[in-house]
Amino acid sequence: MRFALAAFAAVASAQQIGYNTQEQHLPLSWKQCDGGQCYDEVGSVVLDANWRWLHNNGGYTNCYTGNSWDSSLCPNDVECAKNCAIDGVDENTWHNTYGVFANGDALKLGFVTMAQYGKNVGSRNYLMSGNQYQMFKLVNREFTFDVDVSQLPCGLNGALYFSQMPADGGLSEFSGNNAGANYGTGYCDAQCPRDIKFINGEANSEGWHGNPSDPNAGTGKYGACCMEFDVWEANSISQAFTAHPCSNDSAERCDTSAGNDCGNTDRYSGLCDRDGCDFATFRNGAETFFGPGSNFEVDTTMPFTVITQFVTDDGTDNGTVNEIRRKYVQGGKVIETPSTTINGKQYNSISDDFCAAVKQDFEEVDQFSAKGGISQMSKAFEDGMVLVLSIWDDHDVDMLWLDSTYPVGSTKNGAKRGTCSTDSGKPDDVEKNSPNASVTFSNVKFGTIGSTFNQNDVAFTQ
Repeated sequence: MRFALAAFAAVASAQQIGYNTQEQHLPLSWKQCDGGQCYDEVGSVVLDANWRWLHNNGGYTNCYTGNSWDSSLCPNDVECAKNCAIDGVDENTWHNTYGVFANGDALKLGFVTMAQYGKNVGSRNYLMSGNQYQMFKLVNREFTFDVDVSQLPCGLNGALYFSQMPADGGLSEFSGNNAGANYGTGYCDAQCPRDIKFINGEANSEGWHGNPSDPNAGTGKYGACCMEFDVWEANSISQAFTAHPCSNDSAERCDTSAGNDCGNTDRYSGLCDRDGCDFATFRNGAETFFGPGSNFEVDTTMPFTVITQFVTDDGTDNGTVNEIRRKYVQGGKVIETPSTTINGKQYNSISDDFCAAVKQDFEEVDQFSAKGGISQMSKAFEDGMVLVLSIWDDHDVDMLWLDSTYPVGSTKNGAKRGTCSTDSGKPDDVEKNSPNASVTFSNVKFGTIGSTFNQNDVAFTQ
């Protein structure tokens, strides 16, 4: 990309801010609710640092091209952070490079955008409050949003979730980070992702290997681990909400060179529960609950409302979250999550009991319990988590874990997760055949349990 050079440049002492494009966050409003009353909050959205143009400090030379680093600018991680700048994203770039549009309380995320200098696929974005990420303290609270997944076919994921990221993106904690939340730094999740270009104020360039199936991504020796709660992972075929506890109580960098493989070669050796405990209605046997058409209880050809409640053991803000409940609203009707029966007992929410039972029923390794279960997750809910909104395809297993049969060929309970073919979801195919796919999130509300929508419009029963 080429932009007019600003009249000044940052001092090259750490991970830099680029000034070739003036940073503009997209305005996005949302609501705080209490006692049936909701109040507008003025927020904004920032683009994750991994998607941004990364160039030499004060210039235009790419530090990262395709899925490779420039070795002259990045001889090691510390020097790379000194030499390279994360540039801004203006309104034109938001729309024409990343395919992201905001309108009032609605955020539309496009899938494939053909820009002047190449193809962009997907995006990851965070809700801001001023110069920091908006922190949601979820204990004894309810989080609600509207979503349109009608334009999401097999193989795509329109995701809304919470990450235990630092509010300032690591700006105050790491001297090597001069960019912070204003430029989308500090991402982490329970997969301990190693494709993050900057972690703890240093580059992740040492030992970087380009992904042979993804021309834009690769992995370094570091990963970024933290607790994650997937409020919503879905397309028009299947959906799931999933809790991922970690043994660490805050964001932590894992280092493969120090003998910790970040759970990458042994999925169950890392800091976090990468599988998580998911409540997926199709996987749990309710095959006519969610999908495209009026024959489904939730018809994905039309928008609907998703309500998630973080219930405590004593019903107060001082308690520990011990259950996560889900409801839907569509066409003025409250739709309860269908129950699943395991060993004669019914479950319709995420709890420690459900997770232990379903892991046994699905014959899966129970890392959820091993990593502390919901009480461990409650620590992150209490401290506050960052709202992440994204759209992505899957270069690892083609999103089969969400909407098809996975592992392929398995006949075990829980292997069937949706009606998509096991040949579907290949990124090359999805990007070619469904470039105009999108997801729209809107009408975000957050407040006390039972407060996040108009009682006069919907007869809501807790």
